[in-house]
Amino acid sequence: MVSKEQKRASLHEKLQILRALTHSQAGNKKSIIADASTYIKDLKQKISKLNQEIACGQNTTPTTLCEEPSPLVSVEVLEKGFLISVFMDKNSPGLLASILEAFDVLGLTVLEARASCAGSFRLQAVGGEDEGEGVIDADAVEQAVMQAIRSYPGN
Repeated sequence: MVSKEQKRASLHEKLQILRALTHSQAGNKKSIIADASTYIKDLKQKISKLNQEIACGQNTTPTTLCEEPSPLVSVEVLEKGFLISVFMDKNSPGLLASILEAFDVLGLTVLEARASCAGSFRLQAVGGEDEGEGVIDADAVEQAVMQAIRSYPGN
């Protein structure tokens, strides 16, 4: 029979392996797992991009056009607000401001955010509804972000 201490040690060892594989700097279990989840999503996006590049490279007929992939936008409902994730393969100067303006129009306050524009555009933001505003649903947030992406000046 395995003791609680052995189980705890085994779990700790596996978390440290996961932390190393995902290049996480987090110290607690929840953050390590969240970083691993983000890392896996990023890998899936890279695979999708590579698969599209391969498909475009194999299409030699002149009528076949390989369009740029559309931005990936996901909105998850949290207890009080939303987790909004945006990924685009290209660096997009000005896009962050455009998305933040869309949040403002919706009545969302950014409570926490991480953004990167190095080679590609990534945004993870936690938005909470402003007091006194109507109820906002996840589809409305996603549509507003997609509209902000389509209409930002650099597009």
